[in-house]
Amino acid sequence: MESLPHILIVDDEPSIRNPLADYLKLKGFRIQTAESAAEARKILGMTSIDLLVLDIMMPGEDGLSLCRHLRDTKDIPIILLTAMADESDRIVGLEMGADDYVVKPFNPRELLARIKAVLRRVNSLPRKDREPLASMMKFDRWTLHVHQRELMGVDRVAIPLSTSEFVLLMVFLTHPRMVLTRDQLLDLTRNRMTDVIDRSIDIQVSRLRKKIEIDPKSPTLIKTVWGDGYTFTGEVRPE
Repeated sequence: MESLPHILIVDDEPSIRNPLADYLKLKGFRIQTAESAAEARKILGMTSIDLLVLDIMMPGEDGLSLCRHLRDTKDIPIILLTAMADESDRIVGLEMGADDYVVKPFNPRELLARIKAVLRRVNSLPRKDREPLASMMKFDRWTLHVHQRELMGVDRVAIPLSTSEFVLLMVFLTHPRMVLTRDQLLDLTRNRMTDVIDRSIDIQVSRLRKKIEIDPKSPTLIKTVWGDGYTFTGEVRPE
């Protein structure tokens, strides 16, 4: 029983929350429910949850606020429930790091398919540590000062990094010599939006290569693995 995926449904409408809980139980999940963000916070503080189904529009603290809080503290996958008209809320939620969304009214079978897809994707990811391994990460001719988010060359000249470049570099440095697919990179950088396509990661990689590679057109640190994704081949020395 304990090995079944544990899902928390957070919705203030009993007419949605309770039938959905019954349906997902029949499909082999352990289910807990909460009628508010405050109740959800209590549950999350007491038990391990594998995935959150989270309504955006709730009285008191709304789902977007809870999503933002969780992304700062936990790596629980989140599927948002949103009204058809709330396109801006869907985009904001996905920018905050939600993994997917389902529009109300929805077919429970669609939500079930999305839950299974998100869990498969998350379970296929390499382990993502919340804290970096060290305050400094050295590789090739570079030193990344993690807490200052400062990339320093051997000439002691700092190279500015955007937030997305820093996050992507940290993903590569904490997963050296691992082939990471574009979907995995999107998840590890929490950069999934409604119209994200593979090309967005390619663009970010290209920008990062221009800053750390001697010859960005012939990269030796971030290698393309054709048909799969990218791998960081440099030796990483945490200090």
